[in-house]
Amino acid sequence: MIGTPRIRAYRPEPGRRLLVVSDIHGNVPYFEGVLRRAGFSARDELIVDGDFLEKGPESLRMLRILMELSRQGNTHVLCGNCDDWYDIFLPDWDPKGDEQVLQYLLWRKSGLLWDMCNAAGLDPFELEDFSAAKQQLLRAFPAEWAFLRDLPHALESERFVFAHAGMRPDKPLRAHTVEELVRVDHFLTLGRRFDRWVVVGHWPVMLYGTDRVCANPIIDREKRIASIDGGCVLKDDGQLNCLIIPHRDSEDFGFVAYDPFPERTVLDDQAEGERSYYIRWGDSTVQVLKRGEEFSRCRHRRTGYEMDILTKYLFTDNEITDCNDCTDYVLPLKAGDRVRVVETSSRGYFVKHRGVSGWYYGRLL
Repeated sequence: MIGTPRIRAYRPEPGRRLLVVSDIHGNVPYFEGVLRRAGFSARDELIVDGDFLEKGPESLRMLRILMELSRQGNTHVLCGNCDDWYDIFLPDWDPKGDEQVLQYLLWRKSGLLWDMCNAAGLDPFELEDFSAAKQQLLRAFPAEWAFLRDLPHALESERFVFAHAGMRPDKPLRAHTVEELVRVDHFLTLGRRFDRWVVVGHWPVMLYGTDRVCANPIIDREKRIASIDGGCVLKDDGQLNCLIIPHRDSEDFGFVAYDPFPERTVLDDQAEGERSYYIRWGDSTVQVLKRGEEFSRCRHRRTGYEMDILTKYLFTDNEITDCNDCTDYVLPLKAGDRVRVVETSSRGYFVKHRGVSGWYYGRLL
């Protein structure tokens, strides 16, 4: 997060739809899928609200796709906290950070630098000094680095601000630090209100829930904030959301979403469960009370809440362990509802219905 933020004035053309996606994280099929569902064309404006790199499988390919789209003039790409790799070439970069970058590279085994190393014929496991290797990458990918170097941290129009993670209402946008625009956790809970719409990603929307999991965008009309990160790549049941603004003067927002899960038809009515809890990233330590082959009875360490968790979601074989995001929420469903099947178990199905995840114990067509 080096330097001053780059703020770009944005003047969308009258009558054009504004399509906004964020947090693609190198997942090309999700990106292509959500654009198909939105019907993206040259008559639209596409805004990529940061974090298009890292964590997913194809960061370099994703970067090149966005470079090509940007050349067509109707795609605007912002820098997120996962996209600021050009910082490693700036004069203010601490050379000690090169060792940390190499450690990250070998731990993650994916991401932009990993992809670049492989494309340039460099074996990351044979690198001893990353400072020399990064200069090779700079020479090998000049167009890619120039694109990343010039990415804005925010787009500013008369009615909208697009920033990856958030902003402050008490000072001009250009007076912000980079950190204040690209790394603001749980932005919706900070009590900030704005006189124009602020559209953000960064914080997966399901993390705002406690007893159920919903991946759909959150539109807070009182605060004038739209939070759209659907947990693509980060959550097993996540989706890539595309916020649809019909035109630059409209607040009649809609959205489409993409995930690859098979769609099935519910055959039996099911009432909503009486109680539920959502164990999520950052608060996922459990005590295993009874470990089973498929399900294990667990107690959430902080709250004491007990639920059955798929054993494959437990990170270790220890009694005290962290686990994957999970919930015991039982979805209210009617025969004929269409659901998307995330997990199939001997007890039932973990499914999504209109963006909400939960269990279904009936029959599926």
